[in-house]
Amino acid sequence: TAGILYNKKFVSGDTVKSWECLWDPEFRNKILMKDSYRDAYGTAIIYAHAKELADGTVTVEQLMNDNSPEAIALAEEYLKKMKPNIAGWEADFGKEMMTKGKAWLNFTWSGDAVWAMDEAETVGVELDYEVPREGSNIWYDGWAIPKYARNVKAASYFMDYLCRPDIALRNMDAIGYVSAIATPEIMEAKIDPAIGEVSDLSYFFGPGADSLRINPVQYPDRKVVERCAMIRDFGDRTELVLEMWSRVKGDNLNTGIVLLIFAVFGVLFVWLVYRRIREYKQQQRHHRRRRRWKRK
Repeated sequence: TAGILYNKKFVSGDTVKSWECLWDPEFRNKILMKDSYRDAYGTAIIYAHAKELADGTVTVEQLMNDNSPEAIALAEEYLKKMKPNIAGWEADFGKEMMTKGKAWLNFTWSGDAVWAMDEAETVGVELDYEVPREGSNIWYDGWAIPKYARNVKAASYFMDYLCRPDIALRNMDAIGYVSAIATPEIMEAKIDPAIGEVSDLSYFFGPGADSLRINPVQYPDRKVVERCAMIRDFGDRTELVLEMWSRVKGDNLNTGIVLLIFAVFGVLFVWLVYRRIREYKQQQRHHRRRRRWKRK
């Protein structure tokens, strides 16, 4: 899933139950945002229609896959309103910054959240993760064999290897993300009696898996999944969405930074003018001395 990783020392669990927290001025310069136009677009559109979602007049899937000019303009408006709160746009360093307590909130992916929570625990930082009530993006990575591949058989063997339950478990432990493999061995290995929350994972592991104590960040409860949807390919509107994303990120300088840049360039310009005038005066004095010397 895509959701919010947060530092429990500074942010309450109730606060992150809505995407509204990303727009809350209380968290100005305390939020790290994924540098992912698809996730950012979906989040902005969902939050912009929070009331309609609550009323049941629209669905998350409809919103996230609406790439009409009106929807793109609305997403841009909301993302620009969020920007003053953003301390940085990140693709990977956010989880490490959260473990060090450098940020309070991080819009991130569930696997990164699992990694960060485990790392943070070792240094005494308490992090948690929430998929807000309005809904979010649920997504998948996958392996693919290019059609021009020269050794399809070897690639197939490699994929089969990754799908072995023992190998899938090792990968999950290493990266935080879950495997699509849902064998009884994996279910048994992931059950943790120390987890207080019981989740309905029958949608994944099948009948009989409706009350499991398994990490809810990796394996979200059925209720969480039901309020999420997939963002599909934007098709011929991709370029328009990317242009919007460039405008959002490109206009990323606040007034103070702009004034500082102008001040620096102003000082540099004055120094260059002063240097040129000084060089010119030195040349003039040199020419006068030469003329006096020739007269003598």
